[in-house]
Amino acid sequence: MTTAHPATETTDPIAVVAAPDAGQRLRRPARFRSIRLGELTISYVPDGAVGLAPRGWLPDTTAEDWTVHADHLDENGYLVAGIGGLLVEHGDRALLIDTGIGPVTVPDDPGNPLIGAITGGALLENLARAGRAPHDIEAVAFTHLHGDHIGWAAHPAVAGGPVFTAADYYVAEAEWAQRHPSPEHAVTAEMLELMSPKVRTIADGVEIFPGVRAMVAAGHTAGHTIYSIISAGRRLLAIGDALHTPLQVRYPQWSSGGDHNRARSARERRGLVDDLAATGDLAFGNHFADVVFGTVARNDAGETSWVPLP
Repeated sequence: MTTAHPATETTDPIAVVAAPDAGQRLRRPARFRSIRLGELTISYVPDGAVGLAPRGWLPDTTAEDWTVHADHLDENGYLVAGIGGLLVEHGDRALLIDTGIGPVTVPDDPGNPLIGAITGGALLENLARAGRAPHDIEAVAFTHLHGDHIGWAAHPAVAGGPVFTAADYYVAEAEWAQRHPSPEHAVTAEMLELMSPKVRTIADGVEIFPGVRAMVAAGHTAGHTIYSIISAGRRLLAIGDALHTPLQVRYPQWSSGGDHNRARSARERRGLVDDLAATGDLAFGNHFADVVFGTVARNDAGETSWVPLP
């Protein structure tokens, strides 16, 4: 995957208008994007992309739903989902939230009811574009332990050790306690074993980096974690897989077929969407095609929608 040279985006998160090319952005993988939040620089670092089969991934939807929302589907009929990490920089210090899927390529399988082709492997190159080498990362935090979020952290370097040599790995206590190999989520016993010596479990509410706190929001997995990032009075929520598509902002009742607990996932998602609509705070959706940074708007009818940053 090729990525454009990073451009810095600056915005007031309270006064955001929809970008004129939002339609195209819904149908392409996310590019490198960077914003300022007070003293922090926050960047989306792409690793690759995956196509999500809309009715398989969101089983509560209908064919009519996807006729209405065909603008979210690519030419092959898939939801485009980016795969990558969120780089949080405070001066010389750097935290990475999630690490992509790693050097993986999987062709489209028409028999797979959930996903299409997968590409990965660009994360380290894109970190370099941000001016960071893997050993510059002091900590890696995980939203959850699926293969498209732990990939590079669970991948051996050429010398046989971990890629992020200087980093501790932060994982919610419940997530780590219930870790297990999962072929359907691309997690092997070897990956978990490689991570294990570096893992530091964290509780809900713990600050792991200046301005960054863990918020356990189980549902997608047993210990799925959102990260609240605050600087200079502004907040951004890194929402992980609480939502996979901007359409779930409009329809928070649409749980993923890959959720550990679909009912709890829906409750957490409704609360998250309501919070973002009420506060006007920024959010980061890892899998939100090329509209990863945005806010939630609520209209006079009470309907919520995703408003990507321009």
